Amino acid sequence: MIHRREIQGAKDPAAMLKQKRDEYEATFNNPYRAAARGYVDDVIEASSTRPVLIRALNLLRTKHEERPPRKHGNIPL
Repeated sequence: MIHRREIQGAKDPAAMLKQKRDEYEATFNNPYRAAARGYVDDVIEASSTRPVLIRALNLLRTKHEERPPRKHGNIPL
């Protein structure tokens, strides 16, 4: 557990735990931090999810994936 000794040594461990949890969530538990690190492509609001998804699927509708040619055919039996 992170900050275990600090929490156990506090006058009010429950309040200290809540404070540390809130600090952690504010620092690490948000989508903007993940976007800044490149883990996600874009952060969108919930109200604009449908139009963004429709636009992305329309772009993929005509995509053709080209696979590299096989190096070896079937073996003769």
